[in-house]
Amino acid sequence: MNPSNWRTYLVTQASLSGDRSTPDIVRAAIDGGVDAVQLREKGTSARSRYETGLEVRELTAAADVDLIVNDRVDIARAIDADGVHVGQSDLSVAIARDLLEPDAIVGCSTSTVAEARAAAAAGADYLGVGAVYGTTSKDVDADADGIGPQRIADIADAVPIPIVGIGGITPANAAPVVEAGATGVAVISAITAAPDPQAATERLAAAVETPKEVGHGGISE
Repeated sequence: MNPSNWRTYLVTQASLSGDRSTPDIVRAAIDGGVDAVQLREKGTSARSRYETGLEVRELTAAADVDLIVNDRVDIARAIDADGVHVGQSDLSVAIARDLLEPDAIVGCSTSTVAEARAAAAAGADYLGVGAVYGTTSKDVDADADGIGPQRIADIADAVPIPIVGIGGITPANAAPVVEAGATGVAVISAITAAPDPQAATERLAAAVETPKEVGHGGISE
C-alpha cells in the first residue's frame, strides 16, 4: 500500500498494552481495519524487538498491511518490513534510503515547516507530524499543548508528500487533523491502551473516513 492511502496507523508500545502482547494488539487492529503498523517498542532490547517484529510481520503480510519499523534500519531489513521511520536525531532519510531496498518506504518525524521541507527534499515518502495534541507517549518536540491542526495545514501546503498526524489523537479529535490536510492519523494509546483495540480502530477509522472538504491552506469552520 502507498502511504497516500493510509488513514489509520498504529504505533506499537507493549508497555501500554496491559497484559496483552504487541501481536495481540496488532491482530485486533488489523481486524479493525488499520492501514499501517509501526513497530516501535521503545525501552526493549533489539532482540526482543526483532522477535516481536517477526510475529507482527507475519500478521501484517497476511493482511496486506504495511509494516514500518521505528528508527532501526537493521531490524527493518531483518524482518523484511516495508520500511522504516526515522526521527530528527536518527539516521538521515538519505542514509536510511541507501541501506534499504529501492522500493522501501521511508518516513520522517517532523514538527515544523522547515523540517518537513528538508525531509521531503531528502526523499522521505511520508511525514509523521506532531505532536498534534498534548501527549507523553511520542517523543517528538512540541509544546505541552501540541502544535495543533493548523500546523498540519501549513506543512501540507509546503510539501507534496503524504502527512500522518500523530500525538494525542483519539476518535474524538482525529477529524480536524485530516480536515487540515493530513492523509491519516497515527496513534499509540488510543488503540494499544483501549479495552477493545479492534473497536477502537474501527472508531478511529470512522472518525477520519468522511472529513469536511477543505483546501490545505486551512481548517473548515
